[in-house]
Amino acid sequence: MKISELEEKAGLRALNDYKDREVESVYISDMVSDIVTSAGRNGILITLQTHKSVVAAANLVAAAMIVIGKGRIPSDDVVELATRTGIGLFTSDLDTWTFAKKLLQLGLE
Repeated sequence: MKISELEEKAGLRALNDYKDREVESVYISDMVSDIVTSAGRNGILITLQTHKSVVAAANLVAAAMIVIGKGRIPSDDVVELATRTGIGLFTSDLDTWTFAKKLLQLGLE
């Protein structure tokens, strides 16, 4: 599924301009070290964290997008970093568990 399709179907709000590409995996974590060692390439990273380290970790694993749960909004410098790295940055009003279930309903695992 492409990021733009997921944005529409999952009710996400884009926080930056992004390159529309296929999403291949899903990973949920709030720990940067866990993201670096376990998240997949071209994946969705679901987190509650809003700091630059999450973007840096997502960049290291070549994630396609980051979804921040519970409607949290990162600072402008975090959005700018995500834009520079080419990672789509989104927010969802749902908590991470509920958002993960929505992804399953949409056929993503």
